[in-house]
Amino acid sequence: MTIDGFAAPPALVEHARRFHAEGGMPAVPRVAATVLLLRPAGDDFEVYLIRRVAAMTFGGMYAFPGGGVDRSDSEAHLGWAGPTPAAWGERLRLDPPAAQAVVCAAAREVFEEAGVLLAGPDETTVVGDVSGDDWEAARQDLVGRRTGFADLLARRGLTLRSDLLLPWTRWITPEFEPRRFDTYFFVALLPEGQRTRDVSGEADHTLWLRPADASARAEAGELTMLPPTMVTLGEIAAAGDLGGVARAAAERDPGTPIVPRIEGLDGAEPRFVLR
Repeated sequence: MTIDGFAAPPALVEHARRFHAEGGMPAVPRVAATVLLLRPAGDDFEVYLIRRVAAMTFGGMYAFPGGGVDRSDSEAHLGWAGPTPAAWGERLRLDPPAAQAVVCAAAREVFEEAGVLLAGPDETTVVGDVSGDDWEAARQDLVGRRTGFADLLARRGLTLRSDLLLPWTRWITPEFEPRRFDTYFFVALLPEGQRTRDVSGEADHTLWLRPADASARAEAGELTMLPPTMVTLGEIAAAGDLGGVARAAAERDPGTPIVPRIEGLDGAEPRFVLR
């Protein structure tokens, strides 16, 4: 599977044919953010994957931590380090408030789903271990929406380190899907002193794998993934090392969306096209 396309699964072909035959109206995509957490592994590096519980949308699929942008993300008044929302807006092709919301959602979701906090006391440091009981209580309050991300950071005197997030790409769910997402993908290095934790109620399995190994296992049918996950794994694997990932991120266009579509619905071999 590459960004140039791949054979479309029969079930999706039938779904798409039905949608077009019935004159379906595309659902409005929900804006979302997801984060590829990376860590060194000898001379190589690994990426963190979670498997969504079966009852959820995309259940049983391996993916990266992430989720939808909340209203609180766009309304948050929080300490901010790194590129300004205006600078983020230029990279993501969004107005500054919308860009801030996407970046804030990325940081919030990776804390909610992986227990990793991309924040620090100032613009040059990152908080250490956040796995203690007090932090877990704070995370649970955030998940339960009993507190906001900005409030959590403010109470602990922390600043969001937006510079720890590198924008990578943007995917929008195909028009024929009933639930659609407009998802911004970021990469981030696991902060020193922190560790991922299997804390998400939306996941039933987590693992660290070399991107190339994750891709190989997906191709072999051992791990089930959606196209954006598989393509992105291939892209970061091709970067070679963590330095290569950072250099590649700086050259990418994370604002122009990839919207998969199926070509050749009337033919014998329909194909997903990602460009």
